[in-house]
Amino acid sequence: MQDFSYLFKISVICIITFLLRTQQKHTLKNTESFKDQLLLWSQQFNDVVWLDSNPVPIIIGSYRDNQQYSNYDAILAVDAFTSIQTDYENAFEKLKEYQSVTSDWVFGYLTYDLKNDVEDLQSKNLDGLHFPDLYFFQPKKLFLFKGDEVEIQYLHCVDNEINEDLKAISNETKCHLERSRKVSKDIKIKLRIHKDEYFNKIDTILHHIHRGDIYEVNFCQEFYAENKSINPLETYKRLNTISNPPFATFLKCNDKYLLSASPERYLKKRGNTIVSQPIKGTAKRSEIKEEDEKLKQELYKDEKERSENIMIVDLVRNDLSKTAIKGSVKVEELCKVYSFEQVHQMISIIVSKVDESVNPVDILKTTFPMGSMTGAPKISAMKIIEALEETKRGLYSGAVGYFKPNGDFDFNVVIRSILYNETNKYVSYSVGGAITAKSVPLKEYEECLIKAKAMREVLENE
Repeated sequence: MQDFSYLFKISVICIITFLLRTQQKHTLKNTESFKDQLLLWSQQFNDVVWLDSNPVPIIIGSYRDNQQYSNYDAILAVDAFTSIQTDYENAFEKLKEYQSVTSDWVFGYLTYDLKNDVEDLQSKNLDGLHFPDLYFFQPKKLFLFKGDEVEIQYLHCVDNEINEDLKAISNETKCHLERSRKVSKDIKIKLRIHKDEYFNKIDTILHHIHRGDIYEVNFCQEFYAENKSINPLETYKRLNTISNPPFATFLKCNDKYLLSASPERYLKKRGNTIVSQPIKGTAKRSEIKEEDEKLKQELYKDEKERSENIMIVDLVRNDLSKTAIKGSVKVEELCKVYSFEQVHQMISIIVSKVDESVNPVDILKTTFPMGSMTGAPKISAMKIIEALEETKRGLYSGAVGYFKPNGDFDFNVVIRSILYNETNKYVSYSVGGAITAKSVPLKEYEECLIKAKAMREVLENE
């Protein structure tokens, strides 16, 4: 773990000397080609965060027809100037100090296990990935996409590299050497929890529900492969192509990677407005238009799925109220069904207003972990999760995102994601679902397989 006092001093120097950024805007002839080349170029750095909303033409009834909360189509941040890496102890307070002193763009992640900082909880399950509990960095180089325009922001200490970098990004031969990385051709996915054991664990959860310990819990299981090598960027690109999600992420932290096709926003701050968009309720899709529409309507009317969603909406409302101006917490949409490439999802939108004096990190701390990945009541659900799941969640069901210099932020929920430790050659993805009193174990298991389909397809066809 890095010495935080040292980072603090470096950040102060950054404010005085290096913080101001040189900005350029360029109109792109072929945005998708430039983005592809840019991602290949970015692989030379140890610190990379790529966020892509996969903007497409608006389709009525699609999740993308609600673009009011979107700032950028895509963002790339690379090359740490300063950073913070820590375990869960006092993690949010350390992040608060780092973010406020840096007063610049910072990108990174919060793992699920920061629950141990917020509450008196522990994480003792198997961890094959070994991601730090919290990691953020201040990028030297930043690319912001909107439409056919890219805004480039470089810290003054490296702004003499802009032209050279643009030439390197356009050098297709050099960039495409990244595609030749060695990979394992025989990846076979293993189950951490087998089917019969999964049913037994669901029965235990149902016992807790019927006894009144909890109303709902998000129970997850890991799928993994050991001693296998993948090409992280190519794997991400295939996963993104299959899923086309609105909160896609490629993250590199030294030898550790997140390749995410997340459909879910955790939390966004714009000015004094806070937005949460929890997902609860899933149905498969069909290539037959009439059948697909029927599946969508069945999801909308499904009492079990609606009750899942409403319980989490109530939890989010309660969490947001901890920092909200009194009376400002409102539900903008309740249980609306949106269509994604592979599944229909039931999504609600909850908003609140905060006073200018509220620290942005406190908004995250008082709502973390997100209710859609825990259950209700939250603390009881997290205790049951720790007792019954076989692996430490780590970055799975955590969040990736960024703070802007003014304190605004945007974070996704890390689901539908592949995690990879390159040094240990360990590949992992997890899926889960909300268990309520109306849950049928076989249907819950089948829902997990639907959610896991894209990750498995990408890895086993590596």
